Amino acid sequence: MQIENFLCQTIQQQTDIKSLFGGNQYLVLYFYPKDMTSGCTLESIDFSENYKRFTAKSVQVVGVSKDSVKSHLEFQQKCSLPFELIADEDLRLCEAFGVMQEKSMYGKKYMGIVRSTFLLNSELKVLHEWRDVSVNEHVRDVLAVIEGLV
Repeated sequence: MQIENFLCQTIQQQTDIKSLFGGNQYLVLYFYPKDMTSGCTLESIDFSENYKRFTAKSVQVVGVSKDSVKSHLEFQQKCSLPFELIADEDLRLCEAFGVMQEKSMYGKKYMGIVRSTFLLNSELKVLHEWRDVSVNEHVRDVLAVIEGLV
């Protein structure tokens, strides 16, 4: 799968996907449902705790959800995240990666983000994808695939 070079809003600025690489060869985009929720916090902290392992392999990590820039800033500060978060409020990235899905909670149906992660190269080709992932061991699984690539 090839991704177009979307413009996106991070906490710091509006930028494009290619600029998110920050000089690295690869980019991990992890999509999560909502800031400050238990599973999303655990996943983000796990990426944060392993961040140096990613950057040592020339991999940048970026989180994506439909939360606002303000919410992302609070989440980033609370969890001490060393990487950017994309505020995909218009859902363009979520739709491009196909991570929006009908969900149900307490009998109410709604569209939400399915926890998913994508590994991209600098040409924006998706090298690997993980869909509908469980928080437990997910970051370890991503690192294992990266170890096999580089």
